Amino acid sequence: MSLSTRATIDDLYRVEGKAELVNGEIVHVAPVGEDPGTAGFEIAVNLRAYARGTGRGRAFPDGVGFTVHLPHREAFSPDAAYHVGPHRGMRCAEGAPIFAVEVHSEHDDGPAAEREMAAKRADSFAAGTLVVWDVDLLSPEVIRSYTASDPDHPVILRRGERADAEPAVPGWHMAVDELFA
Repeated sequence: MSLSTRATIDDLYRVEGKAELVNGEIVHVAPVGEDPGTAGFEIAVNLRAYARGTGRGRAFPDGVGFTVHLPHREAFSPDAAYHVGPHRGMRCAEGAPIFAVEVHSEHDDGPAAEREMAAKRADSFAAGTLVVWDVDLLSPEVIRSYTASDPDHPVILRRGERADAEPAVPGWHMAVDELFA
């Protein structure tokens, strides 16, 4: 692909491993370690139980793509997500998840990483996501829960507390300690 050619969703399908489509370019996402992977999976499993119990929405683990239509971003791939859009089978989910989770990896610290995460959260909210969790297993502030209605003031959750994704996933909650199982 030449530098002047924008990548498309079809190009994204041909990429091995996790990637997103930002500014017309395929952005590869590095694999995560055991603890961040387990935390994202634990959230997805809890969301799946909720979806099955309510008959509403679908829970997704790491690696599932969501196509969106922003000027500079066409696809997300959060570490866990909850989506209420139409089922698309073998294709990426259409539209942003209403709840998205980003789990910090080993090297997701410092000002540059924080700017990248804040930009992705802003894109998520612009695309229609209602709640984004920023999960940092190495911080005493394990979950920072951001809402589209107040994106600059996250709710901070620590070990021993229960987390929810209101208003995106009504009535759902899980113990923060489950992220360390």
